[in-house]
Amino acid sequence: MGKGVRMIWQTLKVFILFTGSTILFYYGIMWIGEEYEGYHRYDEPEGSAVKVSSAVADEEAHWYDRLLFFYTNGE
Repeated sequence: MGKGVRMIWQTLKVFILFTGSTILFYYGIMWIGEEYEGYHRYDEPEGSAVKVSSAVADEEAHWYDRLLFFYTNGE
C-alpha cells in the first residue's frame, strides 16, 4: 500500500510541476505579446536617417544578372 501511495504522490508532483510551468510560460508569452503590441515597427525614422537601398531602375537588368551579382559580390 505504501508503494502505491508513493507512486501516486510522485506522479501528482510531476503533474503539478508541469501544469505550473505551462501556466507560467503561457502568461509570460502573453505578457511579452502585450508589451510589443503597441510597438510601431514601420514608422518613419527620426533624425538623419539615410536610405541605403533603392530599386533597380534599369529595365535591361535580368534576374540572372542580379543572381550573378549576388554570387560574385555577396550582396
